Amino acid sequence: MSTEDGSFDSPKRVAINRVYTRKGDAGRTSLVGGQRVAKHALRIETYGAVDELNAFVGQARQSLSEGPTSSVDATAHLSSVLIRVQHQLFNLGSVLATLPEDLHPRQPRIRPEDVSFLEQEIDASNEALPALRSFVLPGGSRANTDLHVCRTVCRRVERLLSRLDEETSVDPDSLAYVNRLSDAFFVWSRWVLSAAALPEVLWVPNAADGQSS
Repeated sequence: MSTEDGSFDSPKRVAINRVYTRKGDAGRTSLVGGQRVAKHALRIETYGAVDELNAFVGQARQSLSEGPTSSVDATAHLSSVLIRVQHQLFNLGSVLATLPEDLHPRQPRIRPEDVSFLEQEIDASNEALPALRSFVLPGGSRANTDLHVCRTVCRRVERLLSRLDEETSVDPDSLAYVNRLSDAFFVWSRWVLSAAALPEVLWVPNAADGQSS
């Protein structure tokens, strides 16, 4: 991978001209600033989990486009929100792959308005949902299940970010964004069932041993 243009706004800034470099064969990789670190280092584990989450968000978007819905326009809106989230997660990964002292002033990152954006989307989606009086289980549709997977992976990212923040400095907006994003995935998982007129799968205490309450 090579840099063709120093501007972070240029679509030609990054050129991927080789898929493999053999530089990681010994279990080490490079940060954006050039530092060589172990592939199991906490920073690598953290932005690797962000990358994993991004892949699951893409899967959820695909499931959303292929699943049943009673509102095409509303589903299209959520799909556009999810792809925006994917871009924001890539921005987060960029920051995490860079030591704080090496961050460029114009480097993509999570901003306060990204957190506000999620809060607005959570509130808008939640307004259309009935009050929840029981815990829910993942299921009911493929999109619902995929969004629950996103939620749980996002929680893991949050735990890793919390650990990394104890080891070094993590931007507060990044911590707030990931926390809000996991809440958003929960609300969206409920919303996709509501939009498709499908029932939620409610938790029944003690159902595993044949009892219910």
